[in-house]
Amino acid sequence: MRSTWGLAAPLVAPLGLAYAAFFVAPLLMLFAVSFYADDRMTVLGLGQWQRFLGDAFHWKVIGNTVLLGLKTVAATLLLGLPLALAYRAASPGWQRVLLFVVVMPLLTSVVVRTFAWIVILGREGVVNQMVMGLGLAADPLRLLQTELGLVISLTQIEMPLLLLPLLSVMARIDPNLMDASASLGASPWRTLFRVILPLAAPGIAAGCLLVFASSTTAFISQSVIGGERLVYLPAMVWQQAMVVANWPFAATAAIALLVSVSAVIAVIATAGRIAGGRIHG
Repeated sequence: MRSTWGLAAPLVAPLGLAYAAFFVAPLLMLFAVSFYADDRMTVLGLGQWQRFLGDAFHWKVIGNTVLLGLKTVAATLLLGLPLALAYRAASPGWQRVLLFVVVMPLLTSVVVRTFAWIVILGREGVVNQMVMGLGLAADPLRLLQTELGLVISLTQIEMPLLLLPLLSVMARIDPNLMDASASLGASPWRTLFRVILPLAAPGIAAGCLLVFASSTTAFISQSVIGGERLVYLPAMVWQQAMVVANWPFAATAAIALLVSVSAVIAVIATAGRIAGGRIHG
């Protein structure tokens, strides 16, 4: 085993050095900056942490950021699971078409997709024209600068991140298992909940993890669609760093974002491992 590691060490070293230089070192610097008590970075202390953790508004911002990610995960999962099931039941030709449709949004910039949603959700946008044309509302709906509009746009933007790992797992499920379930008298719904979804649990967990991490840190979408009325941690970090120029407080907010997002990610990853262990155990 030592000889194997000795052969692998020169190959791993460049990646390890790059990881240390571009991730670990900046993260340690971020922690260090957060322990300056003043914005001029001359006095060490816990003043920034006391200011951040002692204000109920900041805790509300943390909660809103996490809740935004969870709502986006729920929406993408609700729409993504039927698409994944349709992909699994489709012929190989249609599977390639569906896969192209899933990957195609990734070929477009997030900024372009976000601004496209302004056209769709605006007062004169496609949604309001349809609602007004059908007589469902007397006045245009307010969808921009609302959490509902932000969740709708993030659902479409983050959908490929859920579908790609989910489709990969779905494609590896043995069709004979579904035939065996049907031959034992299980209904299609029972087969779905007792066979397909448990086997797809690792892919679901991986997709939910990616969607949550991406949506909670989607500064562009949160700023353009949500506007100034909705405050989330990425916008707070940007404001403190670029507008107020209080780098210690910005570092504190960034660490709070990192810790809160990592905690939820750990829960999602643990749930995926437990679900996968039950199946393979």
